[in-house]
Amino acid sequence: MKFAVKYLLPVLLLLAIPLTGHAQFREEAFQQTYNDDADTLGRDTTDVLFSFKEFFGGINHTQNARIGTMFAGSMVFIGAQQMNNRQYWKLPIIYTGLAATAGMGIWMNNRYRQEGGEEFKQMSTWFFAGTGLIYWGALMDGVINYKRDIPHQPGKATLYSLLLPGLGQAYNGEYWKIPIYYGFMVGAAHFLAVNSRNYERYRSIYNAASAEDSTYDGNISAATALEYRNIFRRYRDYSVVALLGFYLLQVIDANVFSYMGDFEINDDISLHVSPSVMTDRPAFGGGAYAFNYSGLQYSPAAMPGVGLRLGLTF
Repeated sequence: MKFAVKYLLPVLLLLAIPLTGHAQFREEAFQQTYNDDADTLGRDTTDVLFSFKEFFGGINHTQNARIGTMFAGSMVFIGAQQMNNRQYWKLPIIYTGLAATAGMGIWMNNRYRQEGGEEFKQMSTWFFAGTGLIYWGALMDGVINYKRDIPHQPGKATLYSLLLPGLGQAYNGEYWKIPIYYGFMVGAAHFLAVNSRNYERYRSIYNAASAEDSTYDGNISAATALEYRNIFRRYRDYSVVALLGFYLLQVIDANVFSYMGDFEINDDISLHVSPSVMTDRPAFGGGAYAFNYSGLQYSPAAMPGVGLRLGLTF
């Protein structure tokens, strides 16, 4: 009876288990790498976030600079992306537009300070907005025209969503996510506007009601105004956090799902099950529990035993 339990039962259980099982993954999914081919050190792409050597090497075309490196450098050295993309003819357009709009904005702002007039203030605001739009357009243009041999670039998807929410999802082909993220961000922006307006309202009431020479005769007391001011200020801060959170979430989403874009599934992974004999040959002296390095067999007892060997091939 003991012999049957010890030796025959494991064999019967082994026969009842399929010898081979298949999982739904592709072998290439575990072999792909995102390192630069020219990087002989085998570093991961997150090891060096920014390198001046790589950045200026991309400008001089002595090496293939990563899109993130060129984008980060172009935020300070405007036009560097266009130089890396060999589109030098765009540089005069970018710098002329930046200089013209910024110069007009400064001039209009000085006239507003000297002469007054809301029209000068409004014109100054519009010119400065044009400067920001040209700056944004230069960064977007550099990302769009960045060329590599990789058909689908996670860096592009990330920067697309960073520059224009939802564009990274469109680049990944996940258009159904765009209205979801915009719905959350528009909702957060709406509550931000409402809470900011109420905060300013009760702040003004409190300042008027609590002033020493106040002539305020409204129905809302200073204590009530103070309470509501603090409430709406807290709600305003929550709205800012929510808006930034949804914005960052769609950037992370574009990055993660862009990396997973090549992750396909099929039946290439196999789980192999085979019988195994557990011996009692110890690696260190002896004992009831010993590990044998030569056969990779573990025996919890002094007598040999029958077991299962599981092998995952991918």
